[in-house]
Amino acid sequence: MAKEDIIRRMARELSLSSANVSSTVALLEQGNTVPFIARYRKEVTGSLDEVFIRSIEERLTYLCNLEDRKEVVIRSIDEQGKLTDELRAAILGASTLQEVEDLYLPYRPKRQTRATKARERGLEPFAMLMLEKQDMDGNVQEIAAKYIDPEKDVITVDEALAGARDIVAEITAEDAKVRAVARRFFREAGLIEATGTQDEESSEYEDYYDYEEQIANMPPHRILAINRGESRGALKVKLSRPDETLLSVILGEFIGEDDGIFKEQLDLAIEDGYLRLLCPAMERETRGALTEQAEGHAITVFAKNLRNLLMQSPVSGKTILGIDPGFRTGSKIAVVDSTGKLLDTATIYPHPPQELQEKSETIILSLVKKHNADIIAIGNGTASRETEAFISDIIKNAAYDLHYVVVDEAGASVYSASDIAREEFPDLDVSIRGAVSIARRLQDPLAELVKIDPKSIGVGLYQHDINQTRLGETLEKVVESCVNHVGVNLNTASAALLSYVAGISKTVAKNIVSFREENGSFKSRDGLLQVPRLGPKTFQQAAGFLRIWSVEDPLAITPIHPESYRVAEALLSRLGSHPEELLYPEKVTQLRRKLVDIDIKSLSEELEVGAPTLEDIVDALRRPGRDPRSELPGPVFRSDVLSMEDLTPGMVVSGTIRNVVDFGAFVDIGVERDGLVHISEMSDSFVHNPHDVAAVGDIVKVKVVKIDSDRGRISLSMRI
Repeated sequence: MAKEDIIRRMARELSLSSANVSSTVALLEQGNTVPFIARYRKEVTGSLDEVFIRSIEERLTYLCNLEDRKEVVIRSIDEQGKLTDELRAAILGASTLQEVEDLYLPYRPKRQTRATKARERGLEPFAMLMLEKQDMDGNVQEIAAKYIDPEKDVITVDEALAGARDIVAEITAEDAKVRAVARRFFREAGLIEATGTQDEESSEYEDYYDYEEQIANMPPHRILAINRGESRGALKVKLSRPDETLLSVILGEFIGEDDGIFKEQLDLAIEDGYLRLLCPAMERETRGALTEQAEGHAITVFAKNLRNLLMQSPVSGKTILGIDPGFRTGSKIAVVDSTGKLLDTATIYPHPPQELQEKSETIILSLVKKHNADIIAIGNGTASRETEAFISDIIKNAAYDLHYVVVDEAGASVYSASDIAREEFPDLDVSIRGAVSIARRLQDPLAELVKIDPKSIGVGLYQHDINQTRLGETLEKVVESCVNHVGVNLNTASAALLSYVAGISKTVAKNIVSFREENGSFKSRDGLLQVPRLGPKTFQQAAGFLRIWSVEDPLAITPIHPESYRVAEALLSRLGSHPEELLYPEKVTQLRRKLVDIDIKSLSEELEVGAPTLEDIVDALRRPGRDPRSELPGPVFRSDVLSMEDLTPGMVVSGTIRNVVDFGAFVDIGVERDGLVHISEMSDSFVHNPHDVAAVGDIVKVKVVKIDSDRGRISLSMRI
């Protein structure tokens, strides 16, 4: 398939114009990043967003791999001397890798099978005679006797017949049309059956101890649950298939309407091929396809949750006291200023076995007073509940206006032991680093969470059971998208954060930080070109996503790309303004009024710039320094604590959504366990997908429906 054909096919599949797809492909092939293309090449792509551009990128890779595979398969079959014009046309016309592999299967080099052994014994002509000459007359035994050859270890008629049947079985089981039909039957009419292998009724898999469901109806989370139960030995799983119906269809493909002399032999051979070869292959493939589909869905859910978590509103301008709770080894404390700089550390022992509550309280209050701490951030891990109660009592009796918030500490321990943490705090104990991370992730979730492997953040479902490479690649793209959407302060960002900026590698990110430490803050975006290994291409991709507050480069406070400075300056000049005014709020207010009456279409022609780019420039000038996350609701700050014993059915409380899954959302309402809002309780209207009405980080009011203290479960409702 020519490149033009690939582009037309992608355009058709994605319902886009061929011109836009072609332009996007050209930009990708030139080494441009997806965030850069989506933001700064709208005229070229027709304003395609990141989702479409990534779809084009992924589909292009698949289709190019498909064409490469076709060439390899055709060459292999041709080298065997078995390539026909019809087979070549079928391979070239295949639209999926699966179709290509089905066509190649009969010609793929194999290990020794019963059929290959029979071919070595000279029985292939007999097998082909059975398949092709069903209308011939004669006696099967007499015909089989002609293929007896003691030198090839074919001693008897029965051995000749058995060998020929083995060849027929393999031919029919490997036929591309048969496999396509079988694949459809298995997936549309097959059943998954599960039984328990353990006696304990309280097993987490007890719902699947006597379970049966049609494959076509299985939701992804049940597929993954069954897979996990099977892998842990708690479940025995099998696939029930439509044998009689499917076998009848396959027999009809190879046996004519008239009963020939070989009918009995063909019946035996085809049934053997179906049961011995085709069914096991289809079972493996069907289970694999189910798993791949479920994993794809789980990865999508994880990606949505991660995006919402990263895009939570930052708590800016506050000094935070972070606590990583613990029992025996104590609770670790770190105080960070409004920029995230570490100010102080301590360890307290307010819980058993030491129970030094009075001393611990003194340490907390002295740190609060010394550094004018505004908020206490408590990690939600071990001893979180007890620490929350301890801090709540301190706040009640303190003379300060203090609040606390419970922070999801998922991944904090991973960060603490990472190379990034060691580079940042080489002299700090691992557990103290965790307290720093807890404090900082309240200040700026995005800047802190990028230091952690996205898979360790824990906002998905069955994330440890799915393809880790595929999950990791998807989540990396989510982080990249969020970082570039928000923008990065070039003079304060860590190397970890900078490495997610479009075009910037981890090595270049470290070079930027080193250059900044040696030479002081960047005064302009152009200063980046002095950083080792940061060339013009990297600068082009990254510059617009990097922010600087500087009179030398005032436009760097906005996402306006340096390549568009000329246009922005010309626009400001027409309005009687100057770029420097963007640094002063009162001047920006005046500028915003002037921008109201801009005629984008006529001005874009006058300034010789595309209308989409000019629209982005105008929007950036209206809100210089804007952080899109600041428009989202912030965390819920508390001064008192609840326990499960305080809850009663019907009580309405505020909470933060911690995770969204297929069957509902988990909400932190300030007690030791997150409560579950089942999908049926998320709205008065029917909810098809929980993500339609809930997102990680959302602040919601929920009603307590049921408390199960024995099992530690809280049922909640958003239907208030």
